Amino acid sequence: MHKLENLVHWILTSKFRKSMVIILTLVALVLSVLMIPVGLVKARMLPGKSANTFSVYIDTPTGSSKEQTKKVSECIVDILKQEKEVTDMELFLGEGIPLDYAGLVKGAGMKNSENVAELAVNLTDKHERDEKSFAMVSRLRPVIKKKCEPLVKGTVIKMIEQPAGPPTLSSIVVEVTGDDLKKDRELSLEVAKILSKTKKVVDVDIMADDIFKKYTLIPNKDKIARSGLSVDQVNKIIYLAFEGMAIAHKNSTNEDGQINIFLSLDDKTKMFANNSLEALQNKLGSMNLMNKKGMLVPLTEVVDIKEVKSKPMIMHKDLNRMINVIAETDEESQVYPLLEARDKMIDYFKKKGYKVEKEPGINTYMFDLHLTDPKTGKKYLLRWDGEMKVTLDTFRDLGGAFIGALVLIFLLLVIYYKSFALSAIVLAGSFLSIIGVIIGHWVADLVTADTFFLTATSLIGFIALMGISSRNSLLLIDFAKSLMEAKGFEKKRAIAVASATRAKPIALTAVAIILGSALLASDPIFGGLGVALISGTVAAVFVSLIFVPVLMDNSKAMDVDDENPIHHDPKNVSITR
Repeated sequence: MHKLENLVHWILTSKFRKSMVIILTLVALVLSVLMIPVGLVKARMLPGKSANTFSVYIDTPTGSSKEQTKKVSECIVDILKQEKEVTDMELFLGEGIPLDYAGLVKGAGMKNSENVAELAVNLTDKHERDEKSFAMVSRLRPVIKKKCEPLVKGTVIKMIEQPAGPPTLSSIVVEVTGDDLKKDRELSLEVAKILSKTKKVVDVDIMADDIFKKYTLIPNKDKIARSGLSVDQVNKIIYLAFEGMAIAHKNSTNEDGQINIFLSLDDKTKMFANNSLEALQNKLGSMNLMNKKGMLVPLTEVVDIKEVKSKPMIMHKDLNRMINVIAETDEESQVYPLLEARDKMIDYFKKKGYKVEKEPGINTYMFDLHLTDPKTGKKYLLRWDGEMKVTLDTFRDLGGAFIGALVLIFLLLVIYYKSFALSAIVLAGSFLSIIGVIIGHWVADLVTADTFFLTATSLIGFIALMGISSRNSLLLIDFAKSLMEAKGFEKKRAIAVASATRAKPIALTAVAIILGSALLASDPIFGGLGVALISGTVAAVFVSLIFVPVLMDNSKAMDVDDENPIHHDPKNVSITR
């Protein structure tokens, strides 16, 4: 440790060398922090989770038949059958799969129409395969979309992974809110186009029903009465033909209740030649009902056909109408595509003549955009939500916890030292461990196959480091002051001796933290915590032994009261290390 003592003393004896240490440390801090906005280190609430299952959501255009949805679904099944890691699949036509963690908030339990389907895909155990589930999804997504989506024009296929944290509607959600529903739909289409052209953004979809024409069958009561039929008879034959119904019951000794005998037309007979009015009239004309006189009456004679537009689902939030535009990110943090898409939206809507205003101030909705139509004066809101918002809220809350920890530590140190300067030195040494945290994530990203994100657990590790790093500075300050007061050491020599003497316990503590955190570093969720503790501890050691001594030497609070000085020759004093 004599070399370290001489090194620290050599630095402290030169104003230039002390300035260089401070400058280099601050440069390292600035450069490390800049790694986040430039994308060398990417922030995300939690990384992707390698699970033993994933889901595929199929949405054909509103009004599509079950046969069309089945056609797209079977295409996906054929592709997934070729994957050796897929153990089994289960397809749910016209409904959602039994609720899983992701489906809780994605509305899987509310699906009940012919144009939707969900596919549950089970994989081999994650510990027995090399490819992670989110990497498999990323690889299969373009293959499935390219081959299966064109089968029915307007189809949207979404690959849904199990979330590592709290489930959200989607990674990126844009809520289009306004009083004009027709204009809301137009804006949502424009927002979806911009998102689909943004890098790393996939599975873009609009949560709104398409408006399509349909035909309503209205029983004509006058014609029914003159034909000797009943309205109930007409309704039942239509329902029986196209939906099917129980017409009788069967009893069995093997069953507790009655068994329904279900009757319906076969699939081929139900099919229409096309979706035109003529095809519907031909199908109904082939159905005859027998009246009370035994005469056959064509169904078209007693039913009026009326063409109407479909009524789309209307969603509300906070008593305001809205349309959700959702999208996923392909192995990417949500923040960076969001910022890129937001800039594109600002430019696009300004060119369209809208007055675009950003959300004032820094708050939960600071990325929102307010649009004003100059022609009508109507206002619209583009509000960002989803996992992106959860990420921002989490980092905001953890940032608040970090500031709270700093304030509490500072107050305790002021009470202990009765000096704001020494307390600030301790906090400065603690805060600079962030250099190691960020650089550690950058190095981890270089040596790992997948993107290594700065996550919420990483920030938790950094907050935990505050106490550990503070302890290192406390050891140096207290020991240096005791050498100056009890042994009469000159300040620079006392600081150098304190650094050398306390280097061993500081290093042993660091090694213990590193070894204890090594097990966390390989965990998919808590890897950020492990890397933050390891790299932050390494940085804290160097900061404590080199940077903190420079601040101590520059601080007048380290000077000893000269009223009763004790004169000793430091060369003749023995220090036990």
